[in-house]
Amino acid sequence: MKDIAFPDGFLWGAATAAFQVEGATDVDGRTDSIWDAFCRVPGKVVGGHTGEPGADHYRRFEQDVRMMADLGLGAYRFSIAWPRVRPDGGAVNQAGLDFYRRLVDTLLEHGIKPWPTLYHWDLPQKLEDTGGWATRDTAYRFTEYAESVVEALGDRVDGFTTLNEPWCAAFLGYAAGIHAPGRTEPDAAVAAVHHLLLAHGLAGEVIRGANKQLGITLNMYPIIPADPSSEADQDVARRLDGLQQRIFLDPLLNGHYPADVVEDLEPFGFSSVIHEGDLKTISGPMDMLGVNYYTEHYVSSQPGEIGPSPWVGVGDHSFPRRDAPVTDMGWEVRPDGLTSVLLRVHHDYPSIPLYITENGAAYPDQPGVDDAERTEYLASHLRAAHAAIEAGVDLRGYFCWSLMDNFEWAEGYAKRFGIVHVDYETQVRTPKMSARWFSAVARSNAIAS
Repeated sequence: MKDIAFPDGFLWGAATAAFQVEGATDVDGRTDSIWDAFCRVPGKVVGGHTGEPGADHYRRFEQDVRMMADLGLGAYRFSIAWPRVRPDGGAVNQAGLDFYRRLVDTLLEHGIKPWPTLYHWDLPQKLEDTGGWATRDTAYRFTEYAESVVEALGDRVDGFTTLNEPWCAAFLGYAAGIHAPGRTEPDAAVAAVHHLLLAHGLAGEVIRGANKQLGITLNMYPIIPADPSSEADQDVARRLDGLQQRIFLDPLLNGHYPADVVEDLEPFGFSSVIHEGDLKTISGPMDMLGVNYYTEHYVSSQPGEIGPSPWVGVGDHSFPRRDAPVTDMGWEVRPDGLTSVLLRVHHDYPSIPLYITENGAAYPDQPGVDDAERTEYLASHLRAAHAAIEAGVDLRGYFCWSLMDNFEWAEGYAKRFGIVHVDYETQVRTPKMSARWFSAVARSNAIAS
């Protein structure tokens, strides 16, 4: 059968995040992030694991870049650790910036495009101590941090992504409490949404001012009512969709928050944190939108688990399990959902280039084991991405999550997403079957039909 070819110039890469891979959490002036503090709270992270050792990427980045080059990757999506660059949210730390200069230079020497993200959830703990993302001042501190990074790396990179998955940072961190900083305050969560978006807008002005490309990355999922004929299920799906997608897409791309979401969140003081001119700042021009996709949300209005929920203001809801294969995270494998979210942005919002900035799966594998499930997961989702391109979506690249096994947030080291196995005792890297397969895809710019 004829291979499925992707457009000329399609970008193939892999992704990581600073706290998940770097380790060296107290080296060269780095201070605590909210995740360092969160990891010390008993019971918050599986196994009591911390960001040490990660994948020791801070010390082994040259080896890792050579590995990426050997795999034929065209780009590396990584994040920059705010607590390295401005420890405690304060003065610039040149040692921290120098690490990212060396990383970017090494990538460029190997013909790999650097794709830096400014914020992948590692807020300096000192800023959380003064209110974190629930306070407006944090957006201004983020802008100062962005200025430092853009000044240091702007001569080496084409552009910057401001935020990764602000939904997680706001709702998992401030409402559900299952991510750092571990707060269960719905009012703080909805304030965090706006302040994260404001931080994007303010930093975006800095990035555009330096004539660099600007983007943001959102995690998106189709929200499907369990019973389409049930008004209650339809309303729960509407509310979830509002919190997951539209509360971010609408202000970024259309310059306003969706009216129904504002009304839903009024009991939590959402309108009170929005100042005049904020939405103009948030909706400044962007060059790309990153889409992270893993599964679908299938939702019912029937009551589910008791306890703090990320779904602020939704009321009774649950996520019934359907008959479908699941990953080691318990997430249903639904590749068609990727086509759906890409088409949704394409049809419902102003035209903007899209990149799949994360897509991948955790499975319990070991080095030397052919990870056929992960390989098939990636293949099925790339076919789904290609279907979106054929339907007219301006999709320009794909980043596999993750380059290598790493610290998986509240799951610690219990889940492995990597296409490269990491032995955390020895830090030996071993490419899996999925890495060899993905390398062939990247080199040929095509997959089997």
